[in-house]
Amino acid sequence: MIIGIPKEIKNNENRVAITPGGVKELIKRGHTVYVQHTAGENSGFIDEEYKSSGANILSSIEDVYAKAEMILKVKEPIEQEYPLVRNGQLLFTYFHFASEEHLLKAMLKSGATCIAYETVENKDRTLPLLIPMSEVAGRMSIQEGAKYLEKPQGGKGILLGGVPGVKPAHILILGGGVVGYHAALVAAGSGANVTIADISLPRLRYLDSVMPANVKTLYSSQHNIEQELPQTDLVIGAVLIPGAKAPHLLTRDMLKMLKKGSVLVDVAIDQGGCFETSHPTTHTEPVYVVDGIVHYCVANIPGAVPYTSTLALTNATLPYVFKLADLGWQEAIKADAGLKAGVNVVDGVITYPAVAEAFGLEYKTI
Repeated sequence: MIIGIPKEIKNNENRVAITPGGVKELIKRGHTVYVQHTAGENSGFIDEEYKSSGANILSSIEDVYAKAEMILKVKEPIEQEYPLVRNGQLLFTYFHFASEEHLLKAMLKSGATCIAYETVENKDRTLPLLIPMSEVAGRMSIQEGAKYLEKPQGGKGILLGGVPGVKPAHILILGGGVVGYHAALVAAGSGANVTIADISLPRLRYLDSVMPANVKTLYSSQHNIEQELPQTDLVIGAVLIPGAKAPHLLTRDMLKMLKKGSVLVDVAIDQGGCFETSHPTTHTEPVYVVDGIVHYCVANIPGAVPYTSTLALTNATLPYVFKLADLGWQEAIKADAGLKAGVNVVDGVITYPAVAEAFGLEYKTI
């Protein structure tokens, strides 16, 4: 198969879809790989490394799209890429269609086949291609939250772990999945007081059994969240409904329960955000303030640590890339039901129910 790796052009998206080592494995299997000039540079991988691995370097993104049967990316195509996607082409990347109707309509119009990293499943319904980036985003959510709690950044001026004689910060994490778990690990290590809220009692029992003593668990309800907010300095939005739009767990009215200078980090912003007042931001302009509350809603948090993120992503995606390239997507999804769950759009038709439901559209089973 002919595989294309374009350079990511979303604002401050520094990751690349595959490492030179991953390219080498594809070449060994008899595939042809085209990499756009400097595609891996911001992740620490230069053109010469891709050449040494057997890739062909192309000067423009247009050339990559024109030659490739399968496009491997990190983030969804942005508007200037829409005309480059062609009928019958396979795109394998993060799409998050349920939060971006314009993107969905463009991909439907293109006639391409879109397989979304975020809805590929394991047999136990976990999400193997979302997990590595969720691990990165969860850990970074505390790092960024701590920064924006600093007074010069608009925050309260609170140190997460406090110091002897001064209480630590209180952090509320909404969602006890992969993002919430990793956020809690970092927050606990900083010495903060941490509460994880979730609606799954089995998950709460598990978290209670493995977390340090400064992490408490709480059943997630509006009442319980409202009870926590007056003492909370940092809220992490870590809610995920696979493939679907995130629910709003904090309304604008609830912001008044927080003290001025508190910080919200909405990791769920890729799926529409779990705070009513959230809207996507970028690494260039990561925050804004609503009613005195600082909002950090960067839609590609792991893009800030591209070397780590690219290695972690390649480790996860490469086995699926092999299947798609070796067998073609139709045979690959027959052989792997989890990969089949990743198919969101085929030839102008929505094939993932949660995406269709987000916009009141029809879908057909694959």
